[in-house]
Amino acid sequence: MAGNTNRYSTYTTASVQSGSDGKNGDKTEKKDLWSSMLDGVASAKRLPEKNIILLGGSVDSQREFFESLSNSELRRTLDRNSNRMPPVANSFALGYTYYDVLDADQEDTLARISLYTLTNPSSTFASLLRPLLTPQSIPNTLIVILLDWSQPWKWMRQLREWVLLLRTVLISLSEDCKEAMQEVMLSWRDRGRGGGTNLDGTTAVPVSDDIVALPVGPGEWEDGLGLPLCVVSQNAEKMEYLEKNQGWKEEEFDVVLQFMRTVLLRHGASLIYTTPSTTSQLPSLIHSSLGIHSLLKKQPLKHNVIDRDKIVVPPNWDSWGKIRVLREGFDVERVSKGWEADLDHTYPQPRQNGHAAEEENGQTNGENGETEVDEYEGEDPEGSTVTLYELAVQDPTMDALQLAGRNTHSTNLEVSTEDTQAFLGQQLKILESFKQKNDEGARGGVDGYKTSSINKKPLEGEDEIDTGSYNIRPTEAKVLEHIGPVQFNMGGIQVDADDMVQRLKDRQAYGSTSEPSTPVDETVVEQAAPQMDTENLQAFFHGLMNRRGGSGK
Repeated sequence: MAGNTNRYSTYTTASVQSGSDGKNGDKTEKKDLWSSMLDGVASAKRLPEKNIILLGGSVDSQREFFESLSNSELRRTLDRNSNRMPPVANSFALGYTYYDVLDADQEDTLARISLYTLTNPSSTFASLLRPLLTPQSIPNTLIVILLDWSQPWKWMRQLREWVLLLRTVLISLSEDCKEAMQEVMLSWRDRGRGGGTNLDGTTAVPVSDDIVALPVGPGEWEDGLGLPLCVVSQNAEKMEYLEKNQGWKEEEFDVVLQFMRTVLLRHGASLIYTTPSTTSQLPSLIHSSLGIHSLLKKQPLKHNVIDRDKIVVPPNWDSWGKIRVLREGFDVERVSKGWEADLDHTYPQPRQNGHAAEEENGQTNGENGETEVDEYEGEDPEGSTVTLYELAVQDPTMDALQLAGRNTHSTNLEVSTEDTQAFLGQQLKILESFKQKNDEGARGGVDGYKTSSINKKPLEGEDEIDTGSYNIRPTEAKVLEHIGPVQFNMGGIQVDADDMVQRLKDRQAYGSTSEPSTPVDETVVEQAAPQMDTENLQAFFHGLMNRRGGSGK
C-alpha cells in the first residue's frame, strides 16, 4: 500500500492567523515608511514662515518699506518674471502681502515673510490682529512701527497710540499665547547677554552654573510687549529741510533721538532711520530679528548713533549711560517714568454703536438705533513723556511766537491781525480829524487871513511856514512835501503853476470883497482889471497842469 504523499502543514490555525496578521503588519510598516519619507522630503522643501505686523505710516510709505526689504530692484535684474511680484493689498483696514528672502547669491530661498499692514491705530481694529497671534506664530512674529521725518513732533504720541493698541490685543489672548510670549521675551532679553543667539546668527556664550548672564540695566525691559519690536523712521532726508527751512539745529535732532531711545529701551526695541533709494541696514535688522541668516555670507549688524541720518540702535545694545552721553542735561529717568505713566493712564474709550450708546446720550442715527462713534483723546497724565516731548520738539508752523522765542529762521504764513471793527474805528477818528482841519483851513482862508496879492499872513497863534512864494499852514506843507511843486516851461521861463493859480484866486477874492481887509493900491487894481480875464487865465493854467505832454518836473 502506497504511502500517502500529501503533506500536511504543521501550522495551527493560530499560526495561520498570526501569519496573515504578519503580512498586514508588513504592509502597514511599508506604508508608514513611505509616508515618513515623503513627509521628510516635504518638510525639507517647506520654507520657514515668518510674520511681520506693520503698523503706522501711509499706503505709500508701507509700500516703500516692503520694496526696501524685498530688494525689488535687484530682483528685476535677476528675474525675468519680475511682473509676477506679489501685489500689495493695503488700501483698506488690514492689508497683506508676502515676499521670499533670498540668500546672498540670490538663488536659495531662506524663508517666506508675510506682511500684515495696518495704518489706523483705532481700537476697533484690534479684532483683526488677534487671529494673527497663535502659539505657533508668536515665536516667528515681529512688530514694526513706521514713523516719518516729515512730522517728527508727532512721533511720541503716535508711538503711544500703537503701543496701547498692542497692549489691548496681547492682553486678550489665550493663556497658551501668553506663555509663548513669555518665552519669547525671555529669549530676547538674554540675547547678547550670555545666553541664546546673537542677532548676527552667532551662538552666544552658553550660560552655565559658573557663568551668569549680564543683569538688565535700569530702564531696560520694563514694559516687554511679548513680541519683538522695531521702530523705523522713514525719509531721513527731510532732516535737511528741517535744518534749512525750519531752523532746526543739532540740539533738536539729538533731543528727538534721546527721547526715542529712552522709550524704546523700556520695550527692548530697536530703532533705525532710513532714506529712500539709499542702502541701509534695514533688511539685516529685520531679518536677523526674525532669526533669518544667510548661509553664505555673514552680515554683522553694526550700531550707529553718530550719523544723524543713518541711526541704527540694535536691541539689547543701548543703555541710560549711552543716552546721556549724546547730549548733557537730558533727564533720562524722568522720561522713562513719564512713559510708564502714559501707558498706565486710563484714557476715555469711544462709545460703541447700539442701544448702550443710545441710552447714554439719547441720540440715534436712523431707525436701527445706531449712533455715531465719538473718537476723542483724554488729557495726558501728570509728568507725561508725550507732553515733555511735544514741549521740547514743537511744530514750527503752529505759532509765530514760539518761532521768535527759539530764534529760528523759518518763514511763517500766520499773522496775528487786529479786529476789523476796532481797526475801522481808529481810521474813522483819523479821517474825522483831517476833515475838521480841512474845514477850519477853508474858513480861515476867507475870514481869518489878511489877504494880499503878494503874501498872506496866518491867523493869530498859528505857525508860519515859508514856502518861498506865500505862507501856508503845516497841514498844507506836509501835502506839498509829498506832491512837490508843479512847474512847466513857458517861453524859456520856469513857472510855478500852484503859485499862479493861488495868485488868481487871491485876485478873484479881491474883486468879490466889498471892503478889503487891508489897504490896496486902487490904481494898480483899476489898471490891471481891464487887461486881465481872471477865469480864462485860471482855466489856461489848469490846462497846462493837466496836460500829459507838458514838461512838468
